[in-house]
Amino acid sequence: MNTNLYLKMKEKIKEADSIVIGAGAGLSTSAGVNYGTKDFDKLFSELVKKYGFTDMYTSSFYDFDTEEEKWSYWAKHINYLCIGMSATEVYKDLFELVKDKDYFVLTTNVDRQFLKAGFKEEKIFEVQGALTKIQCANACHNKIYDNTQMIKEMLKEDKNCRIPSRLVPKCPVCGGNMEVNLRKDNFFVEDDYWYEHEKSFQKFINDNKKKKILFLELGAGFNTPSIIRYPFEELTSKLKNAYLIRVNNKYAFVPSDIKDKSLEVLGDIARVIKEIRD
Repeated sequence: MNTNLYLKMKEKIKEADSIVIGAGAGLSTSAGVNYGTKDFDKLFSELVKKYGFTDMYTSSFYDFDTEEEKWSYWAKHINYLCIGMSATEVYKDLFELVKDKDYFVLTTNVDRQFLKAGFKEEKIFEVQGALTKIQCANACHNKIYDNTQMIKEMLKEDKNCRIPSRLVPKCPVCGGNMEVNLRKDNFFVEDDYWYEHEKSFQKFINDNKKKKILFLELGAGFNTPSIIRYPFEELTSKLKNAYLIRVNNKYAFVPSDIKDKSLEVLGDIARVIKEIRD
């Protein structure tokens, strides 16, 4: 990495009155939270043998025949990518970098790494949901439930890629099936918690719009650019004292109209954050 580049990053972070972290899938991939893990066949050999799965991403769209099979799969998925995984080094390094600043996190990641690394829950807006939450599959009511203990119980009693029928979660209101609270269709539930965090994010932007506000974008690509990438560009252009640092291993470029208010950093996010911290 260019020495002058990371010195400028350090300078911009130091002089910022407030920092908005925008985190996409690229950050968690750099951290090792890998949906396409090369060790998938070893870690989940029974899933490979029974269903022919090859990775954690494509397998999450599989249409299982029974709820017992579906939740056997999701218990393994959620435990591997979230419940059973501690905070990774890059998230811990990022927290150390901004913990004494006035910060807010906007993320499309669902692995809860920010929370594990020490970021305050009230300062994290998880737009796309979280792996540790479930909802009514038909969104019959506007409430989310924690699934941590439920997943642990499923793992204990899982046999041959099935869980006991008594452990299959059912909606407490309509009695129907439950789903992981991930934005994948029109039934995604945005509960009071979700709206509170959306309001907190908007308030943070409004409270800091006249200050030196730094948008630190990490690994946001083009799967859902309207959540982080495009809004950060718009806010950087609109706010007089705003500055954007975009770190991405593929798509670090910024629009020409904000070139003078931004920094393009092409490279591995974990390495970049570590160099800035040191």
